[in-house]
Amino acid sequence: MRIFSVTLIASLMLGSAALAKPPLRDVPEIDNGVMAVAIADAIRKTCDDINPRLIRAYSALNALKSLARKKGYSDEEVEDYVTSKSEKKRMRAKAESFLLDNGVRADDDAALCRFGKVQIQSQTEIGRLLR
Repeated sequence: MRIFSVTLIASLMLGSAALAKPPLRDVPEIDNGVMAVAIADAIRKTCDDINPRLIRAYSALNALKSLARKKGYSDEEVEDYVTSKSEKKRMRAKAESFLLDNGVRADDDAALCRFGKVQIQSQTEIGRLLR
């Protein structure tokens, strides 16, 4: 599904877990941040009247990568996660579940666009990545 393809490739950050640290998928501030970027990316691709704030999106992704490094994850671990097909699939399911919890089916373009506009107006984590 088109919802998360490019963003997930660019932003997912789970590496092979060392014994002393959990997988990045289990670090809420990283996993939820990646999901917000992925959903914002899906909205901007779906909705002609919603545009990305690319600098903010890149800054958000860099902040997530920096946070992962501060928590002891290597660039190799981040790269492993970026290329993980199973993690992309998991994130897609997580994002679709988040959208459903907010009354939006991921394949309902009109609902996704309405959701995006509400996010922008509310200045949520997703909305701050859009205009």
